[in-house]
Amino acid sequence: MHRLSSGTIGIDHGEVVLFSDFEDDGAMWRGEGPRQSRATVKFNTSYGAVPHVQVSMSMWDISNSTNTRADVQAENITKDGFEIVFRTWADTQVARVRIAWTSFGELPHDEGWELY
Repeated sequence: MHRLSSGTIGIDHGEVVLFSDFEDDGAMWRGEGPRQSRATVKFNTSYGAVPHVQVSMSMWDISNSTNTRADVQAENITKDGFEIVFRTWADTQVARVRIAWTSFGELPHDEGWELY
């Protein structure tokens, strides 16, 4: 468990359309084998420490002629943002994906001093 020591906690959230590959016959729609798509998210305000980030698919459009295979993760999390990573593999055909995300963590103290 991560204990938040600050009295100031921030929560940020949003949604990102990662791709819409059916429109231009992109790799997620026509490809096979391991594939991934990434998007960089910048928080509205920087956190005082690296926050917790949760991601989930809020919309996906897939072919019904292949197996459904998907993995979505938050990677490279910093005080300022993170990367959303969507992966699929084998013959799965994914037309489009939208990812919802929520971050929460300690904000910098308004009266805090940073010594360098």
